[in-house]
Amino acid sequence: MLKKWMAALSVAMLVVTGCSNNNQTAVDDEDKEVQKDITENTKEVHGNIDQEMPYRFPLTGIGTEKNPETRAVAVMINNHPKARPQSGLEEADIVYELLAEGDVTRFLAIYQSGKPEKIGPVRSARDYYIEIAKGYDSIYIAHGYSPEAKKMLENGYIDNLNGMVYDGILFKRDQTRKAPHNSYISYDSIVKGAEIRNYSMEEDEEPLTFLKKEEVQNLEGEPAHSAMINYFNNSIYNSIYEYDEKLDKYKRYSNGDLTIDQNTGDPVLLDNIFIVETNHRVIDEAGRRSIDLTSGGNAYLLQKGKWKEAQWRNIDGRILPVIDGVAAGLVPGKTWINVIPSSPGLEQTVSFDVKE
Repeated sequence: MLKKWMAALSVAMLVVTGCSNNNQTAVDDEDKEVQKDITENTKEVHGNIDQEMPYRFPLTGIGTEKNPETRAVAVMINNHPKARPQSGLEEADIVYELLAEGDVTRFLAIYQSGKPEKIGPVRSARDYYIEIAKGYDSIYIAHGYSPEAKKMLENGYIDNLNGMVYDGILFKRDQTRKAPHNSYISYDSIVKGAEIRNYSMEEDEEPLTFLKKEEVQNLEGEPAHSAMINYFNNSIYNSIYEYDEKLDKYKRYSNGDLTIDQNTGDPVLLDNIFIVETNHRVIDEAGRRSIDLTSGGNAYLLQKGKWKEAQWRNIDGRILPVIDGVAAGLVPGKTWINVIPSSPGLEQTVSFDVKE
């Protein structure tokens, strides 16, 4: 099944680059059965926005029967090819993808509704990821740090657990992979670490703005079956989002490979893709960056197979969409946020494919 997804993606990529105008693929009986299984699993894991519930998860807008007074945790996750497939990404409420050194991207996965048994591989901290985690008042999880990030963590800028202190205690090594691509942590270990450090895990999370059912049904925008984000023409770290009409969600690919969970094989399924451009500046010989996360700027917002131009603003430390000066609501569900350099910018970095 994965090969067929890859084949479909290859066709979509050809359309994006102007090499083909046909991205239709045949669906056999086996595909239909797998699609049915995924759809049923999606309803179970991602929730049903039509179902009336007394509470809503603050970062997904999905209904829940219990008051979700759980503090968010933000985990640095490796995106090196040797770290793929990762674990726990499909349970993250929000994932930020930003450049580290060179053309390499890393993920900051924010968990509030999900509690994965295995998260990782966990990678080292950078100051701008810490700033994002701070915006959610989360406990920040990393293994290692840059010099600037180390100062911030040691000065208590944010509650944190680091593998440099808890390697082999809270963080476990996967013997099937080599360092630095083999450090993992579980949600239970994060809770244990919070107890060790006397961090609270019971806090109200400020909710994001979500669209109502009728607003979701009336979403406007330009049609786009898929979108590709190409970081400096490096296909190894490109991000491709393909809208699955049957699932009513986006699938994500890296370098043509479906983003799945290492243990379960379940795909990452998304409801909002937010792509923002901002100033990036290399600040040292190692290629470390300074990334402007405060000034705001141009953005694209993808929802329900459509895209539209937007602006991004830093609102209380969170990167959020704004359209015509008003906060844009998110579709209830999971969100992925790509932060790209303003040079070359959105028009040169992002390509859309309209399915015919």
